[in-house]
Amino acid sequence: MNHRVFLFDLDATVTKEEILPALSEQVGLTREISELTERTMRGELPFKSSFLARVEMLRPIPVSKVAEIVSKVPLHEGIVQFIREHVEDCYIVTGNLDIWIAKLMKKIGLPMSHCLCSTASAQDDRLIRVNSVVDKGRIVEQFVRPVVAVGDGSNDAEMVRLAEIGIGFGGVRPVAYALMSNASHVIYDEDRLCRFLRTLYEEEQEEKQDEE
Repeated sequence: MNHRVFLFDLDATVTKEEILPALSEQVGLTREISELTERTMRGELPFKSSFLARVEMLRPIPVSKVAEIVSKVPLHEGIVQFIREHVEDCYIVTGNLDIWIAKLMKKIGLPMSHCLCSTASAQDDRLIRVNSVVDKGRIVEQFVRPVVAVGDGSNDAEMVRLAEIGIGFGGVRPVAYALMSNASHVIYDEDRLCRFLRTLYEEEQEEKQDEE
């Protein structure tokens, strides 16, 4: 039996707020970046072009400063606890850049090998270029094991659609319509989500024991 793997969006799913708007105060572009983020989450703008535009706005901030700010973004501790308990079966799938979120991943307790994200290059503490932007749908397709996917925005819709169990989580904002249309479950309470995730995991353990 192929046991399930759990994929989590990062912004407003594992974290309690969007990361790029949290950085926007550093460059005095809070309104512009927040507006782009919200329009992207609602599905009004393509994720890739919107993300690259927001990264370009944030380029002047030193990479180390970004990483420090990101590491302090508040987390949904119940979800983080589930991830820590089941590290081998959990991955974070995010459009955020590897060089920005590595410190946050360490805080969460996940190795970077379990963080499927966009990548960038830096030199002298400055972002030089974005090398790749993650495609969440393609990531799901690469897994051999059945997938449980959790997200909140339109850019999570394909990941959720392709998962065996796709969950729209509205812990921070209403679940995007495009995601809701593709989800098998929609949950607005963190405790309820964590109970459901644990139920899925425990069911598998019972099935595994029966096989043995």
